[in-house]
Parts: sequence; structure tokens; C-alpha cells
Amino acid sequence: ILSLGSKADIRLPNVINSNMVLQQQSSVKLWGWAGPAEKIYVTTSWNNKLDSTVTTRDANWMLTVQTPAAGGPYTITLKGANTIVLDNVLIGEVWVCSGQSNMEMNYGWGLHDVKAELPTCANKNIRFFYIPKTTSKTAQDNCGGEWVTCDSNSLKSFSAVGYFFGKKLNISLNVPIGLINANWGGTPAEVWTEPDAINNDAELKAAAAKQQPYDWWPLTPGATFNGMIAPISNYSIAGAIWYQGEGNTIAPDTYSKLLTTMIGTWRKAWNKELPFYYVQIAPYTYGNKYISSIIREQQTKAMSLSNTGMVVVTDLVDNIKDIHPKDKHDVGYRLANWALAQTYHKEIGAYKSPMYKSMEVQKDKIIITLDN
Repeated sequence: ILSLGSKADIRLPNVINSNMVLQQQSSVKLWGWAGPAEKIYVTTSWNNKLDSTVTTRDANWMLTVQTPAAGGPYTITLKGANTIVLDNVLIGEVWVCSGQSNMEMNYGWGLHDVKAELPTCANKNIRFFYIPKTTSKTAQDNCGGEWVTCDSNSLKSFSAVGYFFGKKLNISLNVPIGLINANWGGTPAEVWTEPDAINNDAELKAAAAKQQPYDWWPLTPGATFNGMIAPISNYSIAGAIWYQGEGNTIAPDTYSKLLTTMIGTWRKAWNKELPFYYVQIAPYTYGNKYISSIIREQQTKAMSLSNTGMVVVTDLVDNIKDIHPKDKHDVGYRLANWALAQTYHKEIGAYKSPMYKSMEVQKDKIIITLDN
């Protein structure tokens, strides 16, 4: 009898909090936990509309609110057994920035482009959410992290590629930008893929089994998907950018299938054909000189999947013995150009890299024809 009358405070996942950016002009989900059968009231300041829902017997609740065009700051008030006020909330464009070390690289890696940004980078309309490295055997509904405003302190630990991508979108679209950082150096793409998609495919499962264990990153299919992607899959986003591939050189011939499978599991998780723009790996002197070429060819083939795009960075590399090229400014801007052209339909001129189309032998010459 006592339990029937008890209530529990509303609790929220980390990604739903003050300073966040919500996707503009969308039906966005707000969710969390509270006492079973408890009525939850939500008021959004952009329209002063009151929405409500009832917590399930499993102590979960979720509701959907409509967001306006970009703007803010706003507040969101949640009332149940307790009251929570989320403030400094912006409405804009939200992107996930994921991959391995070349996406993870930040100021601490000695990047001069980032160092040059520090005196002027403070921007209340760019927000960061950094997910700490986490794995799980099952899909989680929460992760670590908090929303922070871009400044000289928060930028130091954030993805350089992600920052430069977001900076260009902010300038070009003149809307707030939210960036979710989910990356882990060294990881193969299998760990970022929903595990059943790997384990139920003989070819992908065999390729995953070839991975050599190291002390610095996980190898289990789905490990980071469960711990770092699943927890944010209810959070409305515009799309994702990706820089990875070096961690799959052990089985390069299956990478195109692996990448498109991974993208498919992300799209299923968000229930949306997310725009997905990725970086072709840079030249590097692997033990087998053909391996990186095969991965790049596989990445090119993956563009056959709809609503994807690939940035080429071969011309940005001045040391092929360094697997971590230092120019992240141009990488981020090239990714942004894909988004501006393909997702936001802006006329920005050339944004695709030249691509091989055909060849023809004419006596002592070979004529190469390129697209773009």
C-alpha cells in the first residue's frame, strides 16, 4: 500500500540537459525515469506549450515536443515529484562526430590549427557533448558526458575535425551547432556496429575474428555501439561524420560491406536515413604497401549507399610515415562542404573530389577520364 503512494524524482539522461542543442524544426524526444505511473509535465519556453506523459511500470517515460526554427536560448521545465529546469537550451543543427584516432585528435596532439583557434574560438552558438570511452555487452540507455559551450578550455579536449566541421556550419548556416563526440583511437568499425549485424553475417564475423588484441581499444562487435551510440539514439540529430578505417587493415577486402552495414545499423537506431559523410584514410606506409589502397578503394565503393559522401585527404598529407596527419582544419571544412551541399542544399561550388571514371589506350598514351 505504501508503494502505491510513493513517488520518485524525475531523472534525465546526460544528453538531455542544460546547454544542449536540439534539432530544429523537428519532433524531438525527451525521456528519462521517474516513479511508475507518475505524471510528468513538460513546458517548453519557445511556445509555452504544456505536454505530459505517464511513467511506465518500468519507471521509464518519454514524450515528443516540436522544435521551432533555430534560435534560443530557451528553457524546458519538467515537473513531477520534483521540478527540473533546463536552461540555456539552443535550437539548431546537431551532428555526431565519430571514428578512431584521427577523429579523436585534439589540441593535446600538438595540432597547430587548434592552437591558433584558442584566442578567438569562444562561441555560445557552438556546443560540445563529449562521450567518455565506454563499452557494454548490451545496449545502454545512458552515457557519460555533459553539454558545454565552446571556449578555449572546452575546445582543447574536443575533436579537431568535429570542431572545424561545426565552425563552418555555424558560419555558413548562421544557426547554433551541437556536436556529439563519440570516438576511440584504434577501434575497428565492428565495435561501432550493432553486434547482431556482425555476428549473424559469416563474412563479417570471420573478418572481425582476424583482429589482433591490444591493450588500448576493444574488439568485441557492438561494444562501443552499445556503450556510446545506443544511449544517444533517441536524441534527434541531423547526421553523422566519420573518420576511421585504419583499424580494419587486417581484413581490407570486406571494409565496404562493413561500413555500409554499420551505417545501416545507425540509421535503424535513429529510424532515419541519416546523412553520413566520412573521410578516406590518408596514405601511410603499412607493412603491406597495398593495404591502405585497398581500404581507400573500399571506402570509395561505400559511396554507392544513398545519402553518403567521402572526403579525400591525400593532398593534405606531407608525411606518409605518420598515420595521424596534422591538418584537421581542411578535413573538417571538406566534410562541412558535403553537408552544406547535400544536406542543406547550399550552392557552394565544387565539393566532391575528382573520381576515376574510365581509361582508354591510344597508341603510346593512356587517356584517363575523371568525374567531378
